[in-house]
Amino acid sequence: GFHYIGFLYFKMKITQLKKTFYRSILFFLIFFNTAHSQKNLRVNKVRLDNNLKKLSTFGMNEKGGNDRVAFSDFDIQAREYISSYLNNLGVSTYTDAAGNLIAKRMGKKKKAKPIAFGSHIDAVPNGGHYDGDVGVIGGIEVLETLVENNIITNHPLELIIFSNEEGAIFGSRAIAGKIDQATLDVKTASGYTNGEGVRRIGGDPDKILQVKRTSDDLHAFLELHIEQGNILNKKGLDIGIVEGIVGLKWWDVEITGFTNHAGTTPMNDRKDAMIAASKFVLAVNEIVTSIEGAQVGTVGRIKAFPGAPNVIPGKVITSLELRDLDGGKIKRIFEQIEERAHQIGVDTKTKFNFTPIDATAEPALTDIRIQKLIEENAKKLGYSFMTMPSGAGHDAQDMAVITPTGMIFIPSIDGISHSPEEFSSPEAIEKGVNILLHSILGLDRTKF
Repeated sequence: GFHYIGFLYFKMKITQLKKTFYRSILFFLIFFNTAHSQKNLRVNKVRLDNNLKKLSTFGMNEKGGNDRVAFSDFDIQAREYISSYLNNLGVSTYTDAAGNLIAKRMGKKKKAKPIAFGSHIDAVPNGGHYDGDVGVIGGIEVLETLVENNIITNHPLELIIFSNEEGAIFGSRAIAGKIDQATLDVKTASGYTNGEGVRRIGGDPDKILQVKRTSDDLHAFLELHIEQGNILNKKGLDIGIVEGIVGLKWWDVEITGFTNHAGTTPMNDRKDAMIAASKFVLAVNEIVTSIEGAQVGTVGRIKAFPGAPNVIPGKVITSLELRDLDGGKIKRIFEQIEERAHQIGVDTKTKFNFTPIDATAEPALTDIRIQKLIEENAKKLGYSFMTMPSGAGHDAQDMAVITPTGMIFIPSIDGISHSPEEFSSPEAIEKGVNILLHSILGLDRTKF
């Protein structure tokens, strides 16, 4: 009897081992098949192109430009269309208090933090149809590709269509907790203030401060965008891996001389503020270009007083803008420019005064781990790439404050942007969205 019981116990153990072995084989095959299918996953270029063209109809003007400024009727119509499209995919949507349109797809792990991605659909007046749009339609295409392939990520996914990026990078700044009540009173290109506009698109300005999120709320954020410059296009590269979004600082520069008669005042006895201003403009260019790096400096506006042809300008008000990834470098360049300006003042018998303008942004570096993930995906997909800074501001700049953030650039033909001539090819967009798709899947496996 004892021998029989021992035999049954041994047989049961063998059977259990077999079950464990076969179960392990089954799990391995499921994992291998899933990994293999995800590796070969690609987005639908034709659908992408069609959806971009459809979005462009909301705000297309007679010149072919885009008048879908934030909070306009065109903006409202486009948002309604996008919500309906996503709902038909089985993805729920809602609008937060800051007017951000958010689509959410649940993941396998209920307690996992969402992976967010997205951009904006508002444009500058008579703008283009790719700035922001590519990131939004690309995000929709990622969701649709996952839905049709029955792929459910571990983390929930959030596609965010930010409000009023062009006017004040408003929606993303609200999420990052960077706005205050005064921001609501700022008038936008639509003629509405931010507060009025937010209410028009379904937000609630009375609860605007409640949309702020922290690092506890998001796993990571990704933004796909056209470069808006000509680097990738000129180099013939597919993908730009953004290492950071430059900081920028502005100053009003007031140059004071002495107003006098242009006909009776000898050239060597003048205190001509315009002469000083012209020397200043050249000095800015000389100093900025003499330093190694990708920094830029611009004098974009100038006005002489009293502004008459027969009067020596006694005052000139001009501007200075500096941009770079390194805030300390911006400070050092400004100090050099300020020192040179005061020397110009001595030489021209004028005085310079610099007043900072409250329209600054600190540099925002992207997460090095996400940069590497994007690079790995570019290599796997056979796309050419380079690491580069972004000279323009983006929603990712604010999201980087609260969560690990990455940004993907695709080429802009001839570097044209904010113009009806803005264009990125369907092939370039397809590659960018494939990188977005695989980077999201990679983030789904990444622990931060």
